[in-house]
Amino acid sequence: MAESFKIDFQPHGKVESGDLIVFVGDNLKPTPAVAKLIGSKAVDLIAKAASAENFKGKPKSAMTIVVPNGLTVDRLIVIGVGGEKERADVDFVQLGGLISGKTNGKTATAVLDLPGIQVSPEAAADIALGVQMRRYSFDRYKTKKKDEDEKKSAARLVLSVADPAAVKKVYKARESVLQGVNLARDLVNEPPNVLGPQEFAARAQELTKLGVQVEILDDKAMKKLGMGALLGVAQGSVRGGRIAIMRWNGGKANDKPIAFIGKGVVFDTGGISIKPAAGMEDMKGDMAGAACVVGLMHALASRKAKANVVGAIGLVENMPDGNAQRPGDIVTTMSGQTIEIINTDAEGRLVLADVLWYVQDRFKPKFMVDLATLTGAILVALAQEYAGLFSNNDELAERLAVAGKSTGERVWRMPIGPEFDKMIESKFADMKNTGGRFGGSSSAAALLQRFVNDTPWAHLDIAGTAMGSPQSEINRGWASGWGVRLLDRLVRDHYEA
Repeated sequence: MAESFKIDFQPHGKVESGDLIVFVGDNLKPTPAVAKLIGSKAVDLIAKAASAENFKGKPKSAMTIVVPNGLTVDRLIVIGVGGEKERADVDFVQLGGLISGKTNGKTATAVLDLPGIQVSPEAAADIALGVQMRRYSFDRYKTKKKDEDEKKSAARLVLSVADPAAVKKVYKARESVLQGVNLARDLVNEPPNVLGPQEFAARAQELTKLGVQVEILDDKAMKKLGMGALLGVAQGSVRGGRIAIMRWNGGKANDKPIAFIGKGVVFDTGGISIKPAAGMEDMKGDMAGAACVVGLMHALASRKAKANVVGAIGLVENMPDGNAQRPGDIVTTMSGQTIEIINTDAEGRLVLADVLWYVQDRFKPKFMVDLATLTGAILVALAQEYAGLFSNNDELAERLAVAGKSTGERVWRMPIGPEFDKMIESKFADMKNTGGRFGGSSSAAALLQRFVNDTPWAHLDIAGTAMGSPQSEINRGWASGWGVRLLDRLVRDHYEA
């Protein structure tokens, strides 16, 4: 994100030079207040230009009028919000991204007075969040970037709102979430030679600056705890594994914490069951679950959330070294349960098994939510539109679904039960680490469920949503930072004092 960019909130009635952004419905008319602001000539100009451009005012459609007659601005940008039915369910964050995409780097003013839509301070803050999310880019390794940036003028966007003070107050928390999302994006985008398990743990350690307590477990500590499943994955790499435990104590002293657990495979070759070479570079993103947890902890601590929260991430590299585990090996988890390794590329569940057990045993949380780029099967089922949701608790699952709908980070509940648990029965151990080709996401979740005891728990399979996710108005890059906004909303709506 360009450091020079600035976003301001000002009351309605003032328009600066540069771009002016206004909104119209399917009748191609702005609100009376906006019509008064821009004048009757500009209103007529919108209608004439719309006819020439076949612009219908549909949602997310836009029309640009250069050097509009009667206005002192360089460009008049008209964005459609559709008809009455379409306006009922507007996504303000996505709308902010659309606004950001239509400006050209100069000063712009967006008048947030929308036909038929009430723009509350919360909605205006969401629009500002979307603007900022759209501006994210990861180009720190492009050596020519600095010279190109120096040629660009500083960008400034003014959001014209009814109550700037109220919007600024709400937006302060949104900025914390933005920082968390972009931190998660940065972590996923980093090359694997830069971000190994130790380096990732060091990034988590930086949260101490915000008051988060961070504890790092190394190979020796994990071996003492009996974490044979996680260590089995890590043993093929010269870079040892780590677990980072992050604690934010913003709630009452005696309140049980809530817990979020992330899979952090910093690079996944598949191990001995090696992956095809094509596309393997994307496996630097197999730690997106852990990245989300770090970003979430940043967001919660930055906005001083009134909740006790534990974040735990298992960090390993899955490599096909001479010391790597083999198909046929049997590992003993911290819980004492044994797992037969059928496929070394089904490694994420092994990492999570030990971390889930550790968290439920040590912290006795109210609930646990884990996030993992766990299975390709979830892509087959849900493409890149939803994360797969598996849970042993209906209330937690429903709350996640509502938070997903509110934020646009949608989840879809998938089945988990005895039939899938049976798929992972092993002839030689308590279970095997894969149940075969069919129902792969559900059988993986069934394995994880064996390590949560009676703790309310949800598993989010984010293989389709966290990396290589579809381009949208708020995500123009490869890593989306998916899950930070979803889980922040879950905490904010249900678990803060």
